[in-house]
Amino acid sequence: MEWHEELHERADECVGRLDERLWAVATRLHERPEPSFEEHAAAELLTGELAADGFEVETGTAGMPTAFVARTGSGRPCVALLLEYDAVPGLGHASGHNLVAAAGLGAALAAKDVLGDSRGSLLAVGAPAEERGGGKQALAEAGIFDDVDAVLMVHPGVHSWSWAPLTARVELKVTFHGRAAHPTGDPEHGVDALAALIQAFVALSALRQRLPAGSHVQGIVTDGGEATTVVPDRAEGRFGLRALTADALDRLVEDVTTCAQGAALATGAKVDVERLGRGYAHFRDNPVLSERFTEHLAACGIHAGPPEPGVFLGSSDIGDVSLRVPAIHPFVAIAAAEYPDHTREFAEAAASPRGRAAMLASAAALARTAIDLRTHPSLVSRAWDYFRAQERNGY
Repeated sequence: MEWHEELHERADECVGRLDERLWAVATRLHERPEPSFEEHAAAELLTGELAADGFEVETGTAGMPTAFVARTGSGRPCVALLLEYDAVPGLGHASGHNLVAAAGLGAALAAKDVLGDSRGSLLAVGAPAEERGGGKQALAEAGIFDDVDAVLMVHPGVHSWSWAPLTARVELKVTFHGRAAHPTGDPEHGVDALAALIQAFVALSALRQRLPAGSHVQGIVTDGGEATTVVPDRAEGRFGLRALTADALDRLVEDVTTCAQGAALATGAKVDVERLGRGYAHFRDNPVLSERFTEHLAACGIHAGPPEPGVFLGSSDIGDVSLRVPAIHPFVAIAAAEYPDHTREFAEAAASPRGRAAMLASAAALARTAIDLRTHPSLVSRAWDYFRAQERNGY
């Protein structure tokens, strides 16, 4: 397959001209971090930049005030670039979403400039609330990706990896109900709900020893009683569950529920287990696209390799999109491994010279990949063929 090197060079030149403009956007977002569903200034800034370059902008997409879709062109092939811009409460842009937004913006502007009025369309999709709320899920359910052929984004990290081992995730609320009593004056009439919750933690500790790779359970106590002079009649825990696939996650939910029910039986308490929200699906990488992006990233000066075996970096609502459309979510390093995201050091890296260089290289590599998809129908077909094979194999 021949690639249009001239188009790639033009994309690189365009991103180079956009350098100061993109960094100004990344910096403004970094200086004014906004949490999930409150990214009003970020959405206004990004839509203004896109509209200024001729994109048709729709705001309030899928009923979310801070979501948007900016479009240029029409029909297929259709490529969507995802922009994230929510911050981590208390830590600012400690996931580097200011760089995600700036890279996606740069790729959209450069690809539009290079492609002109060629066949197909390009979307820049503003996806709020990745940290908490799942904005991409709402966008997918609203049909935003129904006529899209590829979804592209890149995320800063502490590794440069060609794809992201992101697991399925859900949170459970486990509530034990007992009977209050005086702990010394009338202990035989009490049913200690907190003891039942603690017993559940013990059972989960044994469960962890046999969990497969990629599965994990992390719990906290959110209610353990009000006073030491009363046997607690209610205790509550929250448990974050992760697994390699949605099916594996469902099995893990069953295992955790069994542990809770066993603890209730052992202590005489009653228990309720409730899923909180929809959770996130696992991420399904499309190697046809991620390998092409990785080649472009190398041409832009950053060499990404496969993920380290056995290392799972978390979960994201990009997973729900990747089960509908061929997608990529590579990582590009901006900080040392000892300073992962959701730390103050990583937030500082998101406004550093290294962060700037990673953002610019990512923008150029994304633009190149979008251009390839728009100008080579066979690449689109190969991506969809691989996607459907993954579906048939149950991944």
